[in-house]
Amino acid sequence: MVKDQEFLEKKASYCLSLAKKLGASETSVIVKNSVSETVNFRNKNLDESNRSDDLGISITTYIGKKKSSISSSNLLNDNLKILIEKCVVSTKNTPEDEFNSLPDKDLLANEVKNLDLYDDTHIENDQKIDYLKKLEASAFNNEKIINTESSFTQNKSNFILANSEGFCNGYKTSSFTASSVTVAKDEKNMERDYEYSSKCFLKDLDDPEELGKLAARQTIRKLNPKKIGSEKISIIFDKRIAKGILSTFASAISSSVISRGTSFLRDKINQKIFSNKVSVIDKPDILKGLGSRNFDSEGVKNDTLKLVEQGILKDYLIDTYNGKKLNLKSNGRCGGTSNLYFENGNISFKELLNLNSKSLYITETIGHGSNIVTGDYSVGATGFLIEHGEFKYPINEITIAGNFKDMFQNITLANDLDFKYATNSPTMMIDGMVVAGK
Repeated sequence: MVKDQEFLEKKASYCLSLAKKLGASETSVIVKNSVSETVNFRNKNLDESNRSDDLGISITTYIGKKKSSISSSNLLNDNLKILIEKCVVSTKNTPEDEFNSLPDKDLLANEVKNLDLYDDTHIENDQKIDYLKKLEASAFNNEKIINTESSFTQNKSNFILANSEGFCNGYKTSSFTASSVTVAKDEKNMERDYEYSSKCFLKDLDDPEELGKLAARQTIRKLNPKKIGSEKISIIFDKRIAKGILSTFASAISSSVISRGTSFLRDKINQKIFSNKVSVIDKPDILKGLGSRNFDSEGVKNDTLKLVEQGILKDYLIDTYNGKKLNLKSNGRCGGTSNLYFENGNISFKELLNLNSKSLYITETIGHGSNIVTGDYSVGATGFLIEHGEFKYPINEITIAGNFKDMFQNITLANDLDFKYATNSPTMMIDGMVVAGK
């Protein structure tokens, strides 16, 4: 069981009180406990079972515009006293930075809503093993599957964030995650793919047999890939790849890179950066949402942000420090986005496939080819050739490239959005990308 709120609050209160006595003008404390249990399977046999219990504290002290932080996993009061003494001494010897401060008091969250993020259910190891046995048996139903690696993880956590402005709040979260990686082989080659499910509540987790079947099917269909030539063509990104493009967009509008001038989207507020059919939302209060939260890592309240409206960039992801640099108020995004997504497009998945007589459907990208300074994008990829709306055959060993400034303007979204991850996208097509093949 994770530590209760009373224990975490008591430790945070002790630190705040002592830091003030030792000369800190402002202090922030985060106390967190998480308990994780994982069972791993390989080829229908138990491979590993482990449990971790992490308890930690992070303390930040300010003296005027000077700031220093320290952290530890030892929460005994004698150790906390030594930590805070060291932190205060370090703060005194740190250069001033005019932008250092706690968040404005009026921006702090006043209440914690029940977002349904915690499931009391505890699943025993025997139940995890039974789940994975069913998953792997389902994956091995096809004789072309020769290898599997699967896992089941249960995680429970609780935290308290407190500061010297009087803020003190936190809440419990839980997650249950099952995954399967499968390897398929025929007379010509081997291929690998995966599938996973992650939910706040155990009862919402995907059925193990369906999960194993899907992982196997996605792997088998990649067998016998063909090479294609170089050309300029429309690329359709599977939802699990399209969300990565959205994540890159989020990185490019982080106030930290904007304040440093190291983003291709600097100075683009109220300018059209996407096609007028594209809108991007960050919504922190989705019930059972994997990215849901009541406040950011500074305690600033979260509101839903319409980051892009009909193609126009409306806001950055702003924290306190970098917001002050930009002369902007924090909008509760210290630590990044919550539940980030493209709004649905207005055509179906099938209609999207039929928009061009020929296109490529990408299911996997290789490498980290996103440069948020220049906007350049170049990654290795595998997927399928599509002709007249039909999947023809798998392809591999290609490179796809473009620049986000152009790519964003040429996005078409299907209407098949679902909230499987913390960052989500419908199936996405981008016209006019460059493909380098054989």
